[in-house]
Amino acid sequence: MYFLNMSTRSHNKAEHIQLSDRTYEITLPLKASALDDYDDYYFTLEERDTDQTLHIDYSINEKVDDYSVIRLLVPFSDHEQTFMRHDIWDLYLNRRKGNDVERSRIKADRDDYRFLTILFPEEEKMFYPYTTDKGKLSFRLNHYFLYAKIEKLTLKETQLHISGLFNFPPLYKTTDYTVDQLKMIVTVGESAEEVEIPVERVPRKDIADNYDGNDEMLRTGFNGTFDFSRFLEESEQLFFKFYLEMHYTTTDGTTGIRRSPRLRVRKEPQHYIKKVMPGRNVKRKVLIKPTKTSHYLSFKLSDYNFKNEVIGNLKSAWVKVRRGEKLKYLYKVAFKILGQLPVRKKTIMFESFLGKQYSDSPRAIYEYMKTHHPDFDMYWSADRRHLAYFENKNVPYIRRFSIRWLLKMSRAEYWVSNSRLPLWIPKPGHTTYLQTWHGTPLKRLAADMDEVHMPGTNTEKYKRNFLQASSKWDYLVSPNAYSTEIFRRAFQFDKKMVESGYPRNDFLINSNNEETIRQIKQKIGLPEHKKVMLYAPTWRDNQFYSRGKYKFNLEMDLDQMRAGLGEDYILLLRLHYLVAENLDLTGYDDFVYDVSAHEDIRELYLISDMLITDYSSVFFDYANLKRPMLFYVYDIDDYRDNLRGFYFDFENKAPGPLVKTTEALLNEIKAIDREGYEPYGTTEAFYQKFCYLEDGNASRRVAEEVFIGN
Repeated sequence: MYFLNMSTRSHNKAEHIQLSDRTYEITLPLKASALDDYDDYYFTLEERDTDQTLHIDYSINEKVDDYSVIRLLVPFSDHEQTFMRHDIWDLYLNRRKGNDVERSRIKADRDDYRFLTILFPEEEKMFYPYTTDKGKLSFRLNHYFLYAKIEKLTLKETQLHISGLFNFPPLYKTTDYTVDQLKMIVTVGESAEEVEIPVERVPRKDIADNYDGNDEMLRTGFNGTFDFSRFLEESEQLFFKFYLEMHYTTTDGTTGIRRSPRLRVRKEPQHYIKKVMPGRNVKRKVLIKPTKTSHYLSFKLSDYNFKNEVIGNLKSAWVKVRRGEKLKYLYKVAFKILGQLPVRKKTIMFESFLGKQYSDSPRAIYEYMKTHHPDFDMYWSADRRHLAYFENKNVPYIRRFSIRWLLKMSRAEYWVSNSRLPLWIPKPGHTTYLQTWHGTPLKRLAADMDEVHMPGTNTEKYKRNFLQASSKWDYLVSPNAYSTEIFRRAFQFDKKMVESGYPRNDFLINSNNEETIRQIKQKIGLPEHKKVMLYAPTWRDNQFYSRGKYKFNLEMDLDQMRAGLGEDYILLLRLHYLVAENLDLTGYDDFVYDVSAHEDIRELYLISDMLITDYSSVFFDYANLKRPMLFYVYDIDDYRDNLRGFYFDFENKAPGPLVKTTEALLNEIKAIDREGYEPYGTTEAFYQKFCYLEDGNASRRVAEEVFIGN
């Protein structure tokens, strides 16, 4: 029996895992007091990309103080066909109270669980447990691959000594492979020049003692030294990336090479190394550390300048202060005090997408008010990283969270925003808050969401914070009756709804002419003789780097698209404002244009002959133009069932074809070119339900309701 180490016990974290007869046994301590408020609890394995769920048997081995030591059994053979069909399984603790179930992932903190591998030599696949980047326990079915990680870094003069652990299960579980050579590969800079470093295999008795395997199991460690002295003579900034490479021979005489993914290193103080060294003409700075999100080993070599270093350190320190809780508290107190001063009548503060854009319905309302009611004093709240948008448009702006911004916000008669303001900002009693929101709801919102997958929060906290924010709104703009019903319920909004159409769509109605389209194309630098496809996908809640920075994988074959359409079309890429990707479009300059930074999507709608999207609400706005729309929904099952869910029958009533592959997308576009656009007869019905208020006068209706009528 495995006895729980009382000094290191941790609630809901796997303490020990072993594999015997293709059954995983997990020892897990649960704090009894953490379960007192629930009727019962149980465990499940859930496939990450589907709704497949397996219930896991468990028993209580012993009780120690306030802990129950749970024994979980995952018999692979009992579910082999299921496990072989799916890739990643996450282990959950489920706590039931009445009809409600709260779910939480089982935690883990050891990476060597990967040695508990079940092999399938014919398919060259393996099944194993592992600890995720977030410290959770999961199981994975994968093709054979070489896994390696760095455990220790030491810098002596110009030599970086690296030691770590590598795992290639077929080497340890069979006699099919012989290692001929092990080496480290370091890629240098943008050129990706490769430097080969000899690597020594070293004994790891701790691994051999803990896991079953052949004699190779003992030599799972590696040591290598990267001498970077010659790069100190360079005058450019260089980045180095590290990989492990294994050269092998199989029993049938075949030779091959396996290269690991980029090497990772734990976030520990000794793995953050900064040093200044002499170079050819100037001093060079060595900066070694794990990357922020993925924990890859990052090695940066750059010129050292004392003045720039001091300024950079001061900026970093100020950013920490600015983002800290103490400053937020001081701002909150200042807001409350200043909010007691007399209101500045006819002063409006506008903000769009957290101050990052001069766009959307706030822009439309601002431009209407500027033309028809210039006696109002109007300012834009602008993020410090996006001030150029406002300067180039000669729009009066105030840097967000500056002292001047604090003074204006706290005394303004009106706020206008299309997204949530930070919770810590108290709304003065004299301020009227107009929330325009930023889309007709397709995906479930706020209180209607069953489960939240976003970073830095959980379902309960997200809903609580959202509804606290929406309770400050005095007016909420709705584009149609359908949205009004959903907004009231999802935002629990019981104040004044302005069912007016979206002000941002006035531009589509009033400026839809050849001259405006030509001018916009010229401004962006697009060829005027080609047709334009606009690809505007949304973000995925569960794909992120960090809070507020979401990943996006371009699941579209650009080579195939260019080959099929490049003579007649260009493709515009417009990523969601929450997505933090910088796509590498090298080689596609004549076909693909990244317009994600373009200030307002309304201009992109107007110049596009066709919209390609997925689950983004952009198609509700684009429908006003009555032009072709295609829905590229390669992951629709996961998105619909696991992330958000839809408010209406999207798959049967979307105003255009749904496709899952690049080839199908190409076929639909070519069919439109040949036969015209007939999207299953849903366009007119769709238009009458969602676009019936859009007549080019929504901004006027909102202004008269909120500003002029008062």
